[in-house]
Amino acid sequence: QVQLVESGGGLVQAGGSLTLSCVASGRTSSTLIMGWFRQAPGKEREFVAGISLRAGTVYYADYVGGRFTISRDNAKNTVYLQMNSLKPEDTAVYYCAATNRWMARDSDDFGSWGQGTQVTVSS
Repeated sequence: QVQLVESGGGLVQAGGSLTLSCVASGRTSSTLIMGWFRQAPGKEREFVAGISLRAGTVYYADYVGGRFTISRDNAKNTVYLQMNSLKPEDTAVYYCAATNRWMARDSDDFGSWGQGTQVTVSS
């Protein structure tokens, strides 16, 4: 089992930036992919970005449009999500998740989840 703890959420104005962090602990050696998801009120949870912990391969949801960057620091067991040019529609609870499925995007493929961190973008 992998334990995940997110941080870095907050309130930011439209056009601003935030960087989220996710620290992993436990059986991290079995983790292949770390991902970020988000869930806005009244909406389903959706994939944002993913990264392979070994090669650093990254992949994104189409709507990200180059505004977000996912990265990792394996020495710190930490994955980051840098978010730039934030929009009010980016407002959501952001979750970190872990899986051993290559290039997974479906939330059902991720077995470990953090508690989430709130991101609010004001207009």
